[in-house]
Amino acid sequence: MMELNRRLFLGRAGLGFGSLALGSMLRGGESGVNGLAHFAPKAKSVIWLFMRGGVSHMESFDPKPMLNQLAGKSIGETRFKYVQDRDRLKKVRVVVVNDANGQQRNKLYPLQVGYKKYGQSGIEVSDWFPHIGGCIDDIAVIRSMWTTDDNHGAQVQFHSGRHMLDPRVPTIGAWVNWGLGTLNENLPQFIGMGPRYFDRSDGHYLGPAYDEVRLKIDPRNPLDYAKPEGDLTAEEQRLGFGLVNRLNQLSRNRFPNDARLEARIKSYELAYRMQTSVPGVVNFDAETEATKKLYGFNQNETRSFGQQLLAARRFVEQGVRFVQIMHGAGAAGAWDQHSNLKAKHSQLAMQVDRPVAGLLKDLKSRGLLDETLVVFATEFGRTPGSQSSNGRDHHPYGFSVWMAGGGIRGGVTHGTTDEIGFHTEEHPHYVTDVHATLLHQLGLEPERMEVPAHKRLEIDFGHVIREIL
Repeated sequence: MMELNRRLFLGRAGLGFGSLALGSMLRGGESGVNGLAHFAPKAKSVIWLFMRGGVSHMESFDPKPMLNQLAGKSIGETRFKYVQDRDRLKKVRVVVVNDANGQQRNKLYPLQVGYKKYGQSGIEVSDWFPHIGGCIDDIAVIRSMWTTDDNHGAQVQFHSGRHMLDPRVPTIGAWVNWGLGTLNENLPQFIGMGPRYFDRSDGHYLGPAYDEVRLKIDPRNPLDYAKPEGDLTAEEQRLGFGLVNRLNQLSRNRFPNDARLEARIKSYELAYRMQTSVPGVVNFDAETEATKKLYGFNQNETRSFGQQLLAARRFVEQGVRFVQIMHGAGAAGAWDQHSNLKAKHSQLAMQVDRPVAGLLKDLKSRGLLDETLVVFATEFGRTPGSQSSNGRDHHPYGFSVWMAGGGIRGGVTHGTTDEIGFHTEEHPHYVTDVHATLLHQLGLEPERMEVPAHKRLEIDFGHVIREIL
């Protein structure tokens, strides 16, 4: 009853934030680790950029000129007919049988955009991403990713390592939050921005304390339910919080060794501090006009995403461990071009290209790129064959992601797909290999990230991609 009354008091009279995110923290209980890295880390924080819907790898970071040579031909009448051998397709687990999407597309479709080599490394990048291309010497492109979901549940799979048909397990952001201690006691350690559908939880069996804390770029109200329900002054809030502290002390005296109580007290205190600390981080008044322009604030197409990325830089600058930003609205995600790929992909690329390059340049100029790992990912690629005459379907057999900073070697490509971009060939990597690499750079051993009664599978841990370190 005391806990219920305390929750009611916090929600109505003082902290406000307890209505949603604090409630999650309260249910989470305690961490099972000491918050220390297993070995000396290369990185302190992660900025995770996820393009929802499926970016075409051939028209982004793995151009395939062979598609232009074979355009209009069916795969079966080319020397690449082997790519559709039954044994090579069997790794996919179908969620929706006979769905209109996620099918084989046989008529080869030419590239819808040009490409060129960038930087001293000479890595080929699509003309839709010229600003990111300009940063390519700081980027490691992994061109040999694969997954097993041919529908958009692959978004869940990329973050957790498990297929939609499997039980839900913690995401990579939750594991980082669970495994490492805080660098700033006034801010949450796992922040999320942008559209998110399907599974909206992260902690799962770790507890909701390890879910992302959802934020908006609005200094007046960046956190849902962050303001008290009543019209209270700051002094009245402080008085209310002081009363809660005294109630907590009474409970602490009765139960001096209760770790869950200690966790609750800390979460109450964090919630109160966040009311003032978070709005300050998403207020850009102190930033120069040159910095804002770097992120695309001066263009309608780039402003929204640029604001999120500038906030991400400011959060990691303040010690936030994991900032997760989703791009692409809609249930499936805006990058899901089953038709009109050229028009839509070019529009979406314009929204992210300049802000992402701005983020990399800004981090580098401030000396933060060395300790901040940036990931640019998507759930799968798109088919070499056409769908609806001018689109591409889902393609889990081979696609690209990239990483930069945090000890990642720049100006390199790793792994390959075949000449039409169908299958991975050299150095294939399942999605959890990205997780393992990220954790390694943060000083964590994936195999030690486990809790009692929740045995993890070998595929959950992944393998560090050492060639890009």
